[in-house]
Amino acid sequence: MISGISIYEIFTLTSILFFIGIYGFITRKNLISILISIELLLNASAVNFVIINKYMYPDALQGVYFSIFIIAVAAAETALAVAIIINLYRQISSVEAKDTEIMKY
Repeated sequence: MISGISIYEIFTLTSILFFIGIYGFITRKNLISILISIELLLNASAVNFVIINKYMYPDALQGVYFSIFIIAVAAAETALAVAIIINLYRQISSVEAKDTEIMKY
C-alpha cells in the first residue's frame, strides 16, 4: 500500500479530475479545450486502474498494463485530433466547435 495516503483520498482526487474533464467537455466551445478535457478523463481512469491494482493485487501488474494501453490510446487520439484541428483551421480559420457545422455541406 501507499504509506500516508489512503485509497479514499486518491479516489477523491481522480473523481475530481474526471468530473472536471466532463465539465470541460460539456461547456467548452474551443476544440483544443475539448481535447484537453478528454485527456483529463483518460488520465483519471488510468490513475484509477493503477491504484485499484496496487491496493487489491500488490504483486500483479494488470492495472499498469491497462494504464499503459490507455496512455497509448490517448496519445494516438491526441495526434489524430490535432491533425484534424490543424486541417480544420486551414480550411475555415477557426477552431470553435460551432464552426465545424460548415464541413457538413
